[in-house]
Amino acid sequence: MESLYTLSRGVVETFGDVYLRKPSLHDLQELYVAHEERHGFPGMIGSIDCTHWKWKNCPSPIFDDLLNGKAPDAPFTVNGNEYKYGYYLTDEIYPQYSTFVKAFRQPVEERDKFFKRRQEGARKDVKRAFGVLKGSGI
Repeated sequence: MESLYTLSRGVVETFGDVYLRKPSLHDLQELYVAHEERHGFPGMIGSIDCTHWKWKNCPSPIFDDLLNGKAPDAPFTVNGNEYKYGYYLTDEIYPQYSTFVKAFRQPVEERDKFFKRRQEGARKDVKRAFGVLKGSGI
């Protein structure tokens, strides 16, 4: 435990200013490119999964605006349409915020089924990361 604490403290001290802060417009644009290339979701900032914590305790200053219903002002374009705010993929436990895109519960239309499959695939990344953290006792 002491070694893990020392390592964690070193990571925070070394990288905290870069990674434990709200993303800049440049950061968000890089996220858009990465998520569109990997998952096919233009304008996606990320996927949120704090299913094992109470929502108000999600551990990051990044979530402060989200808790107040604010989306990062980072425009993106899809099919010639410009959108002002990015979004996060979530599941049904999250509040009804415009910046949260939830999967269809029981899709009927083929396009909705396709979206649900793609969204579930994209959300697996963050679920795996939280699973590793949970398994390590953090």
